[in-house]
Amino acid sequence: MSRRINRRTRKIAALTGGLLVVGIGATYTLASWNDSEWVWGGASGGPGIGTSGFEVEQNTVASGAAVWVDEESNPGGALTFTPGALALSPGDSVYAPVSLRTKGGSLGGDVTLQGAVAASGVTPIAGKPLDGPTTGAGGTPGPLWAAARVSVYTSTASTAPSCDSTSVEDEDWGPAVAGLSNAALGTAAGTAQALAAATPTVAGAPQHYCFVITLPSGAQTGTGGELMNRTIAPAWEFRAVSTS
Repeated sequence: MSRRINRRTRKIAALTGGLLVVGIGATYTLASWNDSEWVWGGASGGPGIGTSGFEVEQNTVASGAAVWVDEESNPGGALTFTPGALALSPGDSVYAPVSLRTKGGSLGGDVTLQGAVAASGVTPIAGKPLDGPTTGAGGTPGPLWAAARVSVYTSTASTAPSCDSTSVEDEDWGPAVAGLSNAALGTAAGTAQALAAATPTVAGAPQHYCFVITLPSGAQTGTGGELMNRTIAPAWEFRAVSTS
């Protein structure tokens, strides 16, 4: 009897030992810790990846007041010429300013003035035919459009010089833009001007222009009658490209 009890005790002990071994093995195999790490393209709760921007604005107010606007299609902002612009005689010139700059947050760029084209949506003045660049026989320019000449001067001063005959003659402005000294209206600039990059909150430094439209003295020779009581409405594109 005692042998049976001893044998049963040994079996139970052996089984218990086996269970302990199995139990320890199962715990070691199955009880793993899990951990993950994630990252995302952002910072401070917002997107962290994006594209840069390039945006130019203009100011045609002669006083240099802070009237900066976007005008991205023809005819654009209206240049304000000095008095007498609608009553030119041979030898007369009129002057008009415009300034460009990059908007806050914009890259810098280069801007090239294109040749004049007809302004869109212009209403002719009664009794004064409106010449365009392709009016007249055979698609040639109208007589006043063909006769008029344009010069464009620039300045990078913090405040634009006065755009008038005195300031141009006194060289308050730099030399005329390449190709645009007493040139036909359809002439494009031969060089570009740089537009400084802006900071995220402050616009770039301005680039100033002074447009001079002249009716040459010689325009009256042989064609004076054709030029009287006519009008033109040229529109110019400043074509800008980012550089950084």
